[in-house]
Amino acid sequence: MDNNENNRDRTENRTNNWNIGEILIRILVTAIVVGIAAFLTPGFSVDNLWSLILAAVVIAVLDYLVQKFTGVNATPFGRGITGFIVAAIILYATKFIVPGFNISVWGAIIGALVIGIIDVIIPGDAM
Repeated sequence: MDNNENNRDRTENRTNNWNIGEILIRILVTAIVVGIAAFLTPGFSVDNLWSLILAAVVIAVLDYLVQKFTGVNATPFGRGITGFIVAAIILYATKFIVPGFNISVWGAIIGALVIGIIDVIIPGDAM
């Protein structure tokens, strides 16, 4: 079994075997990262804690759906320009789903960059 098959098996096991603990940790980490990105990014704001939590749930669900249907993980760094663009689109689309989540197009682009930098700092596959 070569390295590509090992990576594919690991990815399939990670995406097919979700449990509630992993989902809650993913949502918590996403909420923290989005909160930090909103604080650091102009044109990106979250009105309250509930909007932040709901946005984290929506972002996690959208990321999961994009990954499931296209195979593209929406991580800005480590996935190249495609992951960066998908992350910015997911951030911008969340604006239309979550009340109190305000982001401009430039805010989504800069926010995806900030999230990518934070993703590099946070160890593991938490995001």
